[in-house]
Amino acid sequence: MSKIIAIANQKGGVGKTTTSVNLAASLAVLEQKVLLVDADPQGNATSGFGYDLKELQATIYECIIDGRDPKEAILPTEIEGLELLPSNIDLVGAELEMLNFEERERVLSKILDGIKDKYDYVLIDCSPSLGLITVNSLTAANSVMIPVQCEYLALEGLGKLLNTVKIIQKRLNTDLEIEGFVLTMYDSRLRLSNQVADEVKKHFEDMVFETIVQRNTKLAEAPSHGQPAILYDAECRGSVNYLNLAKELLDRNMNKN
Repeated sequence: MSKIIAIANQKGGVGKTTTSVNLAASLAVLEQKVLLVDADPQGNATSGFGYDLKELQATIYECIIDGRDPKEAILPTEIEGLELLPSNIDLVGAELEMLNFEERERVLSKILDGIKDKYDYVLIDCSPSLGLITVNSLTAANSVMIPVQCEYLALEGLGKLLNTVKIIQKRLNTDLEIEGFVLTMYDSRLRLSNQVADEVKKHFEDMVFETIVQRNTKLAEAPSHGQPAILYDAECRGSVNYLNLAKELLDRNMNKN
């Protein structure tokens, strides 16, 4: 059975796309069939796999607005078992165009319904906002994973996101769970990093993944080469962190079943 995980945090720069791309790649390396859905108009997850955003024939936008079959938009990646539903700047207009749709919060749900069973995991890279596309992502998902950067004001805005999750649980998706919080951009040399990590663990306890994603040059460089870290440098700390996160995610879900 397929599991849909939205990766969300309305705060920008927390490692959301980095987590989406590298977790998807790591799950595929661990022999899971994975679809990564780029639901962010910036299209960073799409360009992170080497695709030119201007050259795309079909994207998630056409699926949402024109009812295009997602199978026509899905692209392969260099990693066996990992496919991509791409996005580009066109998606910016979708929120306005969707306002007149019936069941406008469930459009993405319906798109994924027809294809999700092909995959073990569907990861949705959400945009850094709590707009209609993110609401669609959370309505379509079984769970939400929340990256939190180990920096100043890390917890700021989390309340707003958790509030949105509660509203969606109440009105649109009663089965939505919090998959967990992932600590990102950790630098063990900085006292602040350690303080933030402690604070998040104190707040959310066992909802925080044990795996911590450390600051890593290769991890930061990989997107400019159009590759996830595991292809760019499989030995680097970032690759190892995300592989461990993928293993932890699989273990958690195996124990639940």
